[in-house]
Amino acid sequence: MHAAFDENALALGAFSAKVAERARHLQDGVALASLASGRSAVDKEFGVLIRRLAGRGLLEYRLGRASDDDPVVIEPQVADYWPRMPKLGGGNRLVLSRFAYMRRRGDAMVVESPLAGALFMIRDPNVAATVALLSTPQRVKQLRWQGGFPGDELLALMVDCRLLVAANIAGEADEDVPEGDDHLALWDFHDLLFHTRSTEGRQASPVGGTYASAGAIAPLPAVRVHWPGKKIGLGRFSEKSAPSPLVRLMQQRHSARSFDDRKPITLAELAQFLHDSARVISRWSDRVDLGDAGPVVTYAMRPYPSAGASYELELYLAVDRCEGLPRGFYHYDAGAHVLVPIASSPQDLQTLLREAAFAMDAPVVPQILITIAARFGRVSWKYSGLAYALILKNVGVLTQTLYLMATDMGLGGCAIGSTNIDLFARMTGIEFHVEGPVGLFALGREALP
Repeated sequence: MHAAFDENALALGAFSAKVAERARHLQDGVALASLASGRSAVDKEFGVLIRRLAGRGLLEYRLGRASDDDPVVIEPQVADYWPRMPKLGGGNRLVLSRFAYMRRRGDAMVVESPLAGALFMIRDPNVAATVALLSTPQRVKQLRWQGGFPGDELLALMVDCRLLVAANIAGEADEDVPEGDDHLALWDFHDLLFHTRSTEGRQASPVGGTYASAGAIAPLPAVRVHWPGKKIGLGRFSEKSAPSPLVRLMQQRHSARSFDDRKPITLAELAQFLHDSARVISRWSDRVDLGDAGPVVTYAMRPYPSAGASYELELYLAVDRCEGLPRGFYHYDAGAHVLVPIASSPQDLQTLLREAAFAMDAPVVPQILITIAARFGRVSWKYSGLAYALILKNVGVLTQTLYLMATDMGLGGCAIGSTNIDLFARMTGIEFHVEGPVGLFALGREALP
């Protein structure tokens, strides 16, 4: 078990000198078994430190002695990961999850999944080859006969992380193995992978403007280099004496990152904003053309277009300042045009607002932060191969609608690219693959220079 640190300081609490000295040995590794067997006050205090480090994603776990050539290194992807090893019998049949995959990273192989709380880096090619056998169901006792058998501990940890799942008796194909709930069954492999790897909360890689290629590749020009050939001028066809109200609105639209807390947005303004941009304006039902047994699908039109009239997007409001509305976390019920408070901890609410301010590079938190969440199954029930892409296109349409509405009302708005799906799941109690954030929009009264 190793500690992973960077240049940022993180408060972990006060600990005795003996615990601080023992913590130095984390660089060489500490056996998990020693934490369970500790009886003294120092042992218990040291265990508290380890749990706090683990809770912040600052530990990695190794099978074997700590060294640069450990055969398997387990890297947490969620902050609260802690290794657990369910007991496996020789007769247990295991198979790789349909969401698990193996890829090369440097000179090692990585096994990971959007469902997993940790990824497994495998440096031993024999172990990697044995794991690859699990593309079809294998009994544990059969794996033990393999020369590169990874060991019951590794298999148990992979089961705990949902990289491996229990296989059925008859089926040899991955699709025949039941896995997860009905909501999970609606996801394509690439969609769930992209959702978790392009957001925060379930992966440990950097997200955002890191300028990773700044020293290697020149930035592309703002305007594409023109194609060769004769040009056809359009200016004389598009010039008008005066722009229309819509054109003026689009020209005035901009991102507002600073808000006037001395004069916050009012509940009346928020109600009008939601009414004109996101409410349900009509409903109907239609039978799917799949024969007489085709299911009946209900629809609820909003003011903006949506792929297949799915309208899968929901709005959740983290309110910091709004005249007439208490600070808190709310769901906007677009059908009834009402706000419904959701019980969430003040710490989570503040974290959500602060992360938004950081992402905007804003001096203060937004007055209202709108989380655009998707009910994923609403789209993936119908569409295969492009469900998540359609959802993101819908997010773009809704975001532009929110921008134009804010501009028309004299309010400030700002779209935010990063979202934390784990934080949203904690605040709502909804599994990340059932309903989760796909966009953020800050709203309030803009602070004038």
